[in-house]
Amino acid sequence: MKTVTVRSIPIGAGHPLVLISGPCVIETEEIALKTAESLKEMADELGIPLIYKSSFEKDNRSTAENYRGPGIEKGLKILEKVRQSFDVPILSDVHRETDIPAAAEVLDVIQIPAFLCQQTSLLLAAGKTGKPVNVKKGQFLAPDGMKSPINKLNSVGNDQILLTERGTCFGYYQLVADMRAIPIMRSLGYPVVFDATHIIRIYGIPSKDPGGGQPGFVPTLVHAGVAAGCDALFLETHPCVEEALCDAASMIPLNRLKPLLKQAKALSDLVRSWGDGND
Repeated sequence: MKTVTVRSIPIGAGHPLVLISGPCVIETEEIALKTAESLKEMADELGIPLIYKSSFEKDNRSTAENYRGPGIEKGLKILEKVRQSFDVPILSDVHRETDIPAAAEVLDVIQIPAFLCQQTSLLLAAGKTGKPVNVKKGQFLAPDGMKSPINKLNSVGNDQILLTERGTCFGYYQLVADMRAIPIMRSLGYPVVFDATHIIRIYGIPSKDPGGGQPGFVPTLVHAGVAAGCDALFLETHPCVEEALCDAASMIPLNRLKPLLKQAKALSDLVRSWGDGND
């Protein structure tokens, strides 16, 4: 398996479990810095490498009125401040080719959203930056279908690729986690990230509505994903989820994250001690 290096953090077989975490969307500089500070403290205490994630734009919203983020210019300034203040790598989404030059100046990992995972022009532009690229598997795509974005990124000389499992369509409004996806995608030769927070979102219900997600299942999914061998966890969090402007019903409250990470690390250390065919 290829080891992907995000600044000084190696991700892949034989390396420690990595955490990718932060609020779904950038709201204010204050919330971003507060969240990053807490995440950095708990990650350092637990010995878990941290990549800070928050979107400067969330283009896939159910209505035009829903909050989409501060935009690329203001959002990247906030992410750069987080990066400098806490010395953590930064990950955020890009939705269009024109975003990529500016985003690549700040981001340590460029993320391709799930619905855009087959967008050839976007993948090629992201790959040409030479930055690590995290491709979220579309809900509509089989795990081995991730060969396609891998091949597109490889075609421009980029082999710093992360693949994220974030659920598969189960009927019209819910997702299901097929744990087979983790070893299948790992068999493609690249590290796999497991996103346990988007899987429990219930679509068709506003994200601020408590019925718009089932966050009580996040710990179960985290345990299962780590046991299945994921190389990193993707967990969106917020200091006050009830007031979050996006995915309020599916993020983990920041003050409840540490016990879950402690469990995940212990389980990951056990799983890694067994080794596997990709080590």
